[in-house]
Amino acid sequence: MSDVILFSTSGCHLCEEAEALLAQLDVRFLIQDIIDDPLLVEKYGITIPVVLITTNNTELGWPFGLAELKQFLDS
Repeated sequence: MSDVILFSTSGCHLCEEAEALLAQLDVRFLIQDIIDDPLLVEKYGITIPVVLITTNNTELGWPFGLAELKQFLDS
């Protein structure tokens, strides 16, 4: 199981960019489509993409670049 979750939804071009950045860093992650859960829609509906590290419950919301994402994941 991955310690990193990308909150996303279908058709979100920013989410696709975030996914590509995670892939560039060779990070193992799960994609959670927020549309499947009304609570996630309420929490992340206007802020996706959001990266969550489950081990310490920290989140990084968009916008972020490769360097910022790497620093976040390394912290």
